Amino acid sequence: MPPIDTTGTTVERPLIPTVRRFLPYLWPREAPRLKARIIVAMVFVVASKLVQVYGAPFALQGAVDGMASGDRSAATLIVLLVIGYAAARLGTVLFDNLRNAVFERVGQDATRRLAAAVFRHLHQLSLRFHLERRTGAITKVVERGTKSIDTMLYFLLFNIAPTILELGLVLQIFGSRFGWWLVASTLAMVVIYIAFTRIVTDWRQKLREAMNDLDTGAVAHAVDSLLNFETVKYFNAERREAERYERAVHAYANAATKSENSLAWLNIGQSVITNGMLAIGMGVIAWGWSTGRFTPGDVVLVSTLLSQLFRPLDMLGWVYRTIRQGVIDMGAMFDLLDTGAEVRDVTGAPPLVVDRAAVRFENVVFGYEPDRAILKGIDLDVPAGATVAIVGHSGAGKSTIARLMFRFYDVQGGRILIDGQDISKVQQETLRAAIGIVPQDTVLFNDTIGYNIAYGREGATEEEIANAARGAAIGDFIESLTDGYRTRVGERGLKLSGGEKQRVAIARTLLKNPPILILDEATSALDSRTEAEIQATLEAIERGRTTIVIAHRLSTVVHADRIVVLEEGRVAEQGTHAQLLRAGGIYAEMWARQAREREEALAAE
Repeated sequence: MPPIDTTGTTVERPLIPTVRRFLPYLWPREAPRLKARIIVAMVFVVASKLVQVYGAPFALQGAVDGMASGDRSAATLIVLLVIGYAAARLGTVLFDNLRNAVFERVGQDATRRLAAAVFRHLHQLSLRFHLERRTGAITKVVERGTKSIDTMLYFLLFNIAPTILELGLVLQIFGSRFGWWLVASTLAMVVIYIAFTRIVTDWRQKLREAMNDLDTGAVAHAVDSLLNFETVKYFNAERREAERYERAVHAYANAATKSENSLAWLNIGQSVITNGMLAIGMGVIAWGWSTGRFTPGDVVLVSTLLSQLFRPLDMLGWVYRTIRQGVIDMGAMFDLLDTGAEVRDVTGAPPLVVDRAAVRFENVVFGYEPDRAILKGIDLDVPAGATVAIVGHSGAGKSTIARLMFRFYDVQGGRILIDGQDISKVQQETLRAAIGIVPQDTVLFNDTIGYNIAYGREGATEEEIANAARGAAIGDFIESLTDGYRTRVGERGLKLSGGEKQRVAIARTLLKNPPILILDEATSALDSRTEAEIQATLEAIERGRTTIVIAHRLSTVVHADRIVVLEEGRVAEQGTHAQLLRAGGIYAEMWARQAREREEALAAE
């Protein structure tokens, strides 16, 4: 797996391998129409250069020589040549714009396919990958990378290639009409220009990389702060966050100033080289005119050809910088694509077939880090249709069990079975389709209530969504709202209360209608009254399903068929609520402590 740095640090990328990597997006095998568009666009490129090199300059040369001869009887021809010159310039613009119009679909399609591929891949990566990286920084990498491919395609096809073609045509004209010295001088100018541009651009690139790093950092800080809006408010840290962001933006502004100032030196140097060549070329032709070797039109011809050649050369520095930056941006994005998924389906994995929905953990060993085990040989049976609660102190591994059930991670020892099928040997898609979860922290999409409930099952009808809402005891509340199911819930569902969000999560799971249900501390963040109301709803949806309840508050699991007590990653006790109380062990001690806390809370009211 290649190292991925989504904190913003820029890594130098090899040009050729990166360019070769995106060539399939330029010439897609499965899209003959796009290939045809590229061919037509290249025809327009060649036509534009032929008209630009052989049409406009020679028409202008003929007009100037005709006027210089003093033969006014040739006025009609001269007028036609001037009109031809204007027509040639118009033709160049016409071909260039037709080229852009034809190629636009190719560039947009390449960007679309690449963006979709990266987005799909990001969802296939492990939970560990997303927990270790900033979402804002990842999105910035993807945004820059997908935008750069369209730019790279455009510049390689319509700037560098046409410039090389134009240079060849101009050198042919100079060699046939004016001699080797003008060819050598032009080539020397181009070589010096490219060398100077590369040296200065490489220097500027370091400045730009530092600027991009600081830009990414500032965006990541801003996203982090806004995602934790409530935490900022809790700790009265608005000023602190603003100062932190301002420092990041200030550092970016300083780097951007240095980068833009360096551009002035690059432009000055390029101008000295190109205008020096123009002076030499026109000066020698003018001297040849004084000796009768050349005509006034030849001065105009050389001036026009060099000036036309300078225009793409003047852009060459910017193109080189853009391509270098595009290589960096695309390289970072390709690193994301090259990041392997930690959890993969085995070759030929069959779908999970759920019959009774019995769950079994056999000597399961797991740790997030190799040197620190969380689960240390868990054996656990959840019979079909039963409700089994898992309790224990913080850090005992309760929530880890839910993550392993969904196969966000693979176990390091033992195995997890559903109806006798090892979940590491079946298709992940079918495994997750069979399990529903109501999490402790319900995060909703910034969309409507109806959309968030419907997320439980693709293609659900409005009636099914409404039935799920009523089953979660939130249907009456939604229907009382002005916009009903079209009411927007805000970022992460912040417009809803904790109890309302939990009921939306329950409704979403009801709509999914899974045979296996996980309740991961689904009421721990709620007040006692709301908890009691939602607990009744949860107990109702448990019926007829194999249910694993992960809980901190023991009062929410007294109804469970069996309660499993975890202690330091092992099963310490298990039994019914009454059996565990009689045993007088860890569960009884936890129950007594929580009972005292409830009594103290009631006394304080």
